Amino acid sequence: MGQRRRRIGAYGVCRDDHGRVLLVRGSVEDVAPGRWYLPGGGVEHGEHPRDAVVREFVEETGLDIEVAGLRDALTDLIYPDGSGVEIHNDRLVFDVCVADGARGRQLRFEVGGTSDLARWVAPDELGELALMEYAAAALGVASQPVINRPDACDASDALVAAGPLPQRVQRFGAYGFVTDPAGRVLLTKIAPTYPGAGSWHLPGGGTEFGESPPASLLRELVEETGQAGRVTALLGLSHGYHPGTLGPEGYPLDWHTVRVHYRVAVDVPTAAVVTEAAGGSTAEAAWFTPVELRRARLTRLAAEVLEEQLRS
Repeated sequence: MGQRRRRIGAYGVCRDDHGRVLLVRGSVEDVAPGRWYLPGGGVEHGEHPRDAVVREFVEETGLDIEVAGLRDALTDLIYPDGSGVEIHNDRLVFDVCVADGARGRQLRFEVGGTSDLARWVAPDELGELALMEYAAAALGVASQPVINRPDACDASDALVAAGPLPQRVQRFGAYGFVTDPAGRVLLTKIAPTYPGAGSWHLPGGGTEFGESPPASLLRELVEETGQAGRVTALLGLSHGYHPGTLGPEGYPLDWHTVRVHYRVAVDVPTAAVVTEAAGGSTAEAAWFTPVELRRARLTRLAAEVLEEQLRS
């Protein structure tokens, strides 16, 4: 098996008053030169994806933008020809708009980067362009297979980058607000020796290589709770940056996590049971009524998502 790398990226769908969408073209430095894609790029370590897409828009188009909300979370695999490297991309796609102060501003092209041209493209022109798959999927149009360059990968894009302790880790995960027909909420308790031990958390976890966020969440749901569910909606995202946390083995970690949240329905609930496949991070699982939730010790993520969803 060749080398595997993972990257988290943030991209924006930006339209003008005429319905045209803003796209950029890959330069000779890009993994797919000549292909068109949504402005955006890699999320730096510790950076919130919303901040990343704003930064990337300025770098690639010269425009300041405002982020309206999360549009989609997409996954793709890229196989650079002859390099022996597989790249798993987790792409967060936002709906964005040009900031008031930047309206009418002329586009400024990136120099010496991974893009070399930016332009507004009318809907009827999209089918004429060689679009990257994720961009085509986000815009609902057909695309052609990616032709990849073998030398366009950087070791700094690895999920875990080598370096002095604390070890840098950037992790992408999917978590669920999981309910049954009776209105109960499903939670999992974090096991001892793991960060947040003893607190109740949303079911979910890190995506595996080549796995989409919804597929990852449904797999984790079975492993952590024994429930079969279905994803019904994308709720949003969160990120956490903990440069001085400790891993389960007691090693210091420079930990950055990006999480997407989904609403999940379990139509035929059963007793919540942790399976062996869940590994050691989940101590137990349980269904909670709204009254019981008030007495539960929750992680910050669980508390924030539950407050938002139970209020709506």
